[in-house]
Amino acid sequence: MENINLKDYKLTTVDDSAYYIPNFITEDQETYIMEKVNNAPKPKWCQLKNRRVQNWGGTPHTKGLIPEQIPDWLKRFIDQVDSLQVFPSINKPNHVLINEYLSGQGIMPHLDGSLFFPIVSTINCGSHTVLNFYRPLKDEAVISSEKVYSLLLERRSLLILKDKMYTEYMHGIEEITNDIIDDKISNIKLFGSNYQNGITLTRNKRISLTIRNVPRVFKLNLNSIMKK
Repeated sequence: MENINLKDYKLTTVDDSAYYIPNFITEDQETYIMEKVNNAPKPKWCQLKNRRVQNWGGTPHTKGLIPEQIPDWLKRFIDQVDSLQVFPSINKPNHVLINEYLSGQGIMPHLDGSLFFPIVSTINCGSHTVLNFYRPLKDEAVISSEKVYSLLLERRSLLILKDKMYTEYMHGIEEITNDIIDDKISNIKLFGSNYQNGITLTRNKRISLTIRNVPRVFKLNLNSIMKK
C-alpha cells in the first residue's frame, strides 16, 4: 500500500487510539513472511505454554533491550510500518516479537507494560483472529471478564495501538477455534458486506509480527546485565 494517511484508518468505535489497516501487505508478502518464519533456525523459537515465539532485534530484559541485528528480510517490514510515521523519530522500532498461534491457542488478557514505548503495531499473517479488550481494574492481579471491545484482525492487516488503548486496556485472545462475527465486533462496519452477520470463521495457524520500540538499549553483554 502506498500513500497511507494514518488518520483515515483510526477506529472511532473504541477509546483513544487504535488504527486498523486492511491489506497492509500483499499476498506475496504474507507468503514470504510465513516462509521466513517457518524456516527460522530452531534455536530462534521459544516454546511457551500456549504458543511459540521468536525474538528479533534482541532479547527484552526487565532493564531494557540486549540488542542484536535485525535481518534485512524483517527490516523491510519494520520500515513499511515506520513509513506511517506512527513512531517518534527518537523511538524508531527496534524489536519484533513473532508469535505463532495454532487454531485454539490464545493469550491471557495482559498489558505490554512499561518496558516498551507505548505504541505497538502488529502485522497479521496466515489467519484471522479476534483481539479482545478488557476493562482496566485497580487490582492488577484480577483479570476482568468483561469485554469492552473486540476487533477482527484479518490476514495481511495491520493493527496499531497507542494512548489509552495501549496503557489502560488489557488485551487478549481467547483459546477457541472459531469466532462469531457480529455487531459485537467493534470494527465490523469497516468490512461492509464482506461478512454476513453472525457468520462463524474458523481459525488456522496465525503468524503475527509485533513491531515495537524498546527505549532503553544496553551496550553491555548479557552476563554483565545479569550480575547487576
